[in-house]
Amino acid sequence: MFIAQKLKQTNIAEYLIYMWQIEDIIRAAGCDIDKLKSSFISQYQIDEVEKAKLTQWYDDLIGMMRVEGVIERGHLQINKNVIISLTDLHLQLLRSPKEPFYGAAYYKALPFIVELRNKNKNTEESEIETCFEALYGVMLLKLQKKEITPETSKAIETISKFLSLLSNYYEKDRNGDLKLDD
Repeated sequence: MFIAQKLKQTNIAEYLIYMWQIEDIIRAAGCDIDKLKSSFISQYQIDEVEKAKLTQWYDDLIGMMRVEGVIERGHLQINKNVIISLTDLHLQLLRSPKEPFYGAAYYKALPFIVELRNKNKNTEESEIETCFEALYGVMLLKLQKKEITPETSKAIETISKFLSLLSNYYEKDRNGDLKLDD
């Protein structure tokens, strides 16, 4: 909860990846708050009041996952909303003649995005979600200590730079510092 709040304010891309991890941690605990408390929340070195807040946050997320039907797979609507916001901003940036560097970063990442979308055969998700899925997938591979090919590393580096730029623009937009119109 505390990390999520901070990331949401400072780096929306990291926030989204973090929240996807939280969804998977909840799934790994069988969406059981008692299992989460004993195996995960108990490890936090925080006072009991903060631990109670954290437990309530996880319990609320479990409830949302149940209601939204994402217990086994998929993402919470709060996380989908981040993707929607980032996709909207992405499209605005692409249309803006004031942001040529953004367009250049996108077109550098585009061949990798197209390749990923062709492999996944998931044309329903946005290009931005495809990018996040790629980053998250590679992160999981690294956690499992599986080999990452040089080609994949190059693709992830390019996509990561692109998402970092988008995240920076998101921050500017949120702070009212982004002017795309004349």
